[in-house]
Amino acid sequence: MKNAIKTERARSHMTQQELADKAGVSRQTINYIETQRYVPSVIVALKIAAVFGQRLESLFFLEHEGWE
Repeated sequence: MKNAIKTERARSHMTQQELADKAGVSRQTINYIETQRYVPSVIVALKIAAVFGQRLESLFFLEHEGWE
């Protein structure tokens, strides 16, 4: 799963810690999500999307390779 969290966070002038605090997770969790080492639960993904006022699909997306 790919995500646009780092891009959106930079656009919002927000640190990883600030995003983590607002989403109720650790800074390390945000780092792991941004570097695609961790796929967040739906609840965490929804909280992050809510922080940015974005739809879930605009921040998280699947690669479609091999779906055929």
